[in-house]
Amino acid sequence: MVPARAAVAALVVALAAALPAAPAQETTAPAVKKHADIAYRTDPEADRERHKLDLYVPENAKNFPVLFFVHGGTWRSGKKEMYTALGEAFARLGIGTVVINYRLSPAVKHPAHVEDVAKAFAWTKANVAKYGGDADRITLFGHSAGGHLVSLLATDPTYLKTEKLTPADVRGVVSVSGVYSILPEVALFHTAFGKDEKVCRLASPLAHVTGKHPPFLLAYGDNDFTQLDRMAIDMAAALKKHDSPCTLLKCDGRNHYSIIMMAIQPDDTLHREIRAFVAR
Repeated sequence: MVPARAAVAALVVALAAALPAAPAQETTAPAVKKHADIAYRTDPEADRERHKLDLYVPENAKNFPVLFFVHGGTWRSGKKEMYTALGEAFARLGIGTVVINYRLSPAVKHPAHVEDVAKAFAWTKANVAKYGGDADRITLFGHSAGGHLVSLLATDPTYLKTEKLTPADVRGVVSVSGVYSILPEVALFHTAFGKDEKVCRLASPLAHVTGKHPPFLLAYGDNDFTQLDRMAIDMAAALKKHDSPCTLLKCDGRNHYSIIMMAIQPDDTLHREIRAFVAR
């Protein structure tokens, strides 16, 4: 389904280098202010690098919607600094964008990753209004492993409950090339989740689709990693079966990396769908 760890690391570096610059600023577009390295966890055990986020906001704007972005990297790599262009691009369109770090494997295992995402979301919910954002219009947005994490956060109430929140506090979920079933027999998952069947099942967003959930936009590339198309189709079917709003989008001419790299371009199909989804 995905490359080995060394290949993933190389592709992460390539992604950082290849990520296109944000679209040229139009005279009518708001300027963007970046608030960098905000600690969303400050207790003595907090990680000084991984428990931080960046916030991109349209200057002099009020009550704007917010995207809350979680990066991919097989739960083992990636960092918020790779997605500066993404944060700037959406903020320039009047959509505040939070880009977070979270702890990575092998230093930690599940559920540490999603616990960090929950903590960062709780910080955003409590504080984004101070920067002009609308705390009632926060859309989760994740790519690859990040798609798994935002989907799990929205379908399993356990993690938000710890932060005194519920999935009802999530306006919607955009999951791009996400993983919805953690399979204990697949070696890729062992570093982050182990091999225990129950642990892997409870870590699978698909296993928690049992009722009404926030609206989802599920996207995947026509040349994505093996099984991710099938997982997206199964996840969409489960959500629709339980009357949860869901849009399934197959992005032609996209692979696992170009799908997120090109999502900041105004003429990109996924870019347009994300903007429309946030507006709804």
